[in-house]
Amino acid sequence: MLPDIRVLAASIAPLAGNSVSGVNPRLLFGLAMAAALLTTTVACGRSDEPAPVLSVEFTQAVDRLLQQHIPGVQVVVTADGKDAFHSVGAGNVATGTPIPDDARIRIASNTKSFVATVVLQLVAEGRVGLDVPVERYLPGVVAGNGYDGNRITVRNLLQHTGGLPNYLDPDKMANSIGNRHRQPFDTEQVVRETLREKAPLPGAQPVYSNTGYLLAGLVVERVTGRSIGTEISKRIIEPLGLSSTYYPEPGESTLRAPHIHGYDMIDGKLTDVTELDDYGIGGADSALVSTGADLNRFFIALLGGRLLAPQLLAEMKSTVPADLPLPGLRGVGLGLFRYESSCGTEFWGHGGGAPGFGTLGGVTPDGRAVTLTVNFMPSSEQAMTAISAARDTALCGR
Repeated sequence: MLPDIRVLAASIAPLAGNSVSGVNPRLLFGLAMAAALLTTTVACGRSDEPAPVLSVEFTQAVDRLLQQHIPGVQVVVTADGKDAFHSVGAGNVATGTPIPDDARIRIASNTKSFVATVVLQLVAEGRVGLDVPVERYLPGVVAGNGYDGNRITVRNLLQHTGGLPNYLDPDKMANSIGNRHRQPFDTEQVVRETLREKAPLPGAQPVYSNTGYLLAGLVVERVTGRSIGTEISKRIIEPLGLSSTYYPEPGESTLRAPHIHGYDMIDGKLTDVTELDDYGIGGADSALVSTGADLNRFFIALLGGRLLAPQLLAEMKSTVPADLPLPGLRGVGLGLFRYESSCGTEFWGHGGGAPGFGTLGGVTPDGRAVTLTVNFMPSSEQAMTAISAARDTALCGR
């Protein structure tokens, strides 16, 4: 099952961090709301076009998210090369400081869109084939326990149709993988341990699998001889000038400043989980760090044809049906999801969740991009509905 951002966050083992003084979380949230610093700013881009207008309906929809006990929310709207920012609540609960416009966040599964783009660029170069079995690039890696790399293609990896189990499945967090979170992330070892579990045959309805993207990252590394982080930087981050985006170095557990602090409930206490070790942040499935503005620029460039030729962008946007619990989801492409907003507008993007961080957003056909970030993963359906409503209001220009 392809999870929504609550499940995505729950699927990554949270680490014990610094509790916020043992204060009752609801009281702490109440204080954050009472002292909430609400900011709306506009950053000029290279265009002479006016900045995106943030309506009263939109700002009210965002403000209401604090009622869902989320410490802080940031929405970045990008159109015609200019950004508009709207933030409420606290970026750091301990100090009460607001969220800076250029705050870095863990973008989690949005990383998959970057990885899929790199793979498709290698397809354009004739170095990778979408419908070529994984075994050609990773001999012997997908094998045993009924798995056969000759029956799973690169396309299957990118579209979650490889029948691969999810190494971050919450049900597995008590086993040896979940308990190794103090050790460096070893992609091949994680894959080997995960493939002990049997799974459906490839080509079935999408079953969300972070494992497939670990393998896609390995394909890139075997073909290029360089790390997936290096390839993402060389092919996407540097050409687009995404100066606040980076792939963490091995063992890099902290976020580079400026950044939002992320929170989770651990043993009944609101806990700062901003700092994660190498295991917790994953690899090619979820490791990237970015900002709302950089993420918008990436998706605008991708969907605008700056990173892929038309034929390959069409491949990326070729979807399979998915009856999966992501608000507005209409189809699963290659590292890209097709959504429909509550106003009927189609948009493309991904989304992601990690301990303490969740992002929703996308790009409309006219190039309006939105990234909404929260620094606490809500568990209620009411909260998810409110988050989706705020996203849709921004995308619809209401």
